[in-house]
Amino acid sequence: MPLLHWLNKDSATKAAAKSAYRLLEEVPDLSYGDKDSENLLIQGDNLEALKALLPFYAGKVKCIYIDPPYNTKSAFEHYDDNLEHSEWLSLIYPRLEILRELLAENGSIWISLDDNEIHYLKVIMDEVFGRSNFISNNIWQKLYTVKNSAKYLSDMHDHVLCYAKSKNNWQRNLLPRSEKSNKDYSNQDSDSRGPWTTNAVQARNYYSLGSYEIEGPTGKLFSPPQGTYWRISKDSFLKLDQDNRIWWGQKKESIPRVKKFLSEVKQGVVPATLWLHQDVGSNAESKAEIREIFKDHDEIFTTPKPEKLLARVIQIASNEGDLILDSFLGSGTTSAVAHKMNRQYIGIEIGEHAQTHCQPRLQKVVDGEQGGISKAESWQGGGGFRFCKLGPTVFDEFGLLNHEIKFPTLAAHIWYIETRLPLGKKKRSPLIGSHSGTAYYLLYNGILGDKRPTGGNVLTGKTLELLPKFDGPKVIYGETSRLGDARLKKENITFKQIPYDVKAL
Repeated sequence: MPLLHWLNKDSATKAAAKSAYRLLEEVPDLSYGDKDSENLLIQGDNLEALKALLPFYAGKVKCIYIDPPYNTKSAFEHYDDNLEHSEWLSLIYPRLEILRELLAENGSIWISLDDNEIHYLKVIMDEVFGRSNFISNNIWQKLYTVKNSAKYLSDMHDHVLCYAKSKNNWQRNLLPRSEKSNKDYSNQDSDSRGPWTTNAVQARNYYSLGSYEIEGPTGKLFSPPQGTYWRISKDSFLKLDQDNRIWWGQKKESIPRVKKFLSEVKQGVVPATLWLHQDVGSNAESKAEIREIFKDHDEIFTTPKPEKLLARVIQIASNEGDLILDSFLGSGTTSAVAHKMNRQYIGIEIGEHAQTHCQPRLQKVVDGEQGGISKAESWQGGGGFRFCKLGPTVFDEFGLLNHEIKFPTLAAHIWYIETRLPLGKKKRSPLIGSHSGTAYYLLYNGILGDKRPTGGNVLTGKTLELLPKFDGPKVIYGETSRLGDARLKKENITFKQIPYDVKAL
């Protein structure tokens, strides 16, 4: 498979591994609504924030949507969008690597871009996610009027590129049927089965049993039009006619057609790759939404996305309760839409506008604001979110463990580096969990008592007796071990010393 090369690519491919692993610290004054909410709004560099999420959310995110800087050589106030091409590639590559780890096996990632970088992004996505996991390149009609001032062609679209984590495991949802979808269905003969439309009985494909003549209700004879064949046998045709599934027209003398009842069609519409502005909104609509939401602000984002566009992505790619992630949150649209559609979400934004724009917008959503998709989703408010900032690094400049790290954070980190799985919510216990026949223990912060050697931080004979039992190999992290090599071998224990054997991600 062809690979894309650019200046400093070697550094970009190592950036995720070298990025500092930081703690997330909640800012209670900026959190809002339900205090136990799983929704997160994170302020900070998104590479470090994504890495901080790994021990807790790896493999759990159902849908990722990002709207990264477009690299259009224009100056945006909230983003440095005047990036050189190689710098843009180096920015996006390590973030895609971590996003892939966070994505569930049946999840998908959607990325908005314009023509400046989309074709390079496609090649990078093939490398990171696998060419076989490409789903589609969707075209969004962002403008509906031609710009007569355009020097060459009037640009009216953006791209929304979609990849699955594993195409074999991913399933898309249908879009809800609309009045427009149903407008071709009527009930001209008051059939008790409800509205219907018709399909042709004939086709050009040869069918050995499709050359018969059939008599209509008035005695008129019908044969398939020249160059075509009936698609069904005569016996099948007569059965359909007897069941009032053949339509001969109002005067009973038209060429027969087969009824297709609305009640029998899929209760949804297969998504297409062309997204027109009347269905998913436009730039003008999104700017109007933002002006209404931030009418008390002097400055707003110049390139927001309409809520209907995000609703289209979230509808196709997730179900209620699923986790949605946006690591370039911008004005907060993805999280706002996810909240209204009863999804969980994580939004990441750098800079002060995480507080001045994203937080107030989500607060209004919780309070029941009625803009965007609110009416379509019957949104009345509720729920909440927690606001977090990036805290201190887990490891110091020498790669040693920060002594301020608490037990739950270290347990989640150790579990992830040993299993590459998120720990999730677990009861506080020295037994972190078992995976592939091996149990993992952590003796830290006096988990079994105080911090003296007999209190639980040091592996002694007494400590071992207090640990939850496991019949199989055991990996135990602790400050030190007082057990000899023979005893460790007998108990099937691999001991790892804190902080030296605790590795960074």
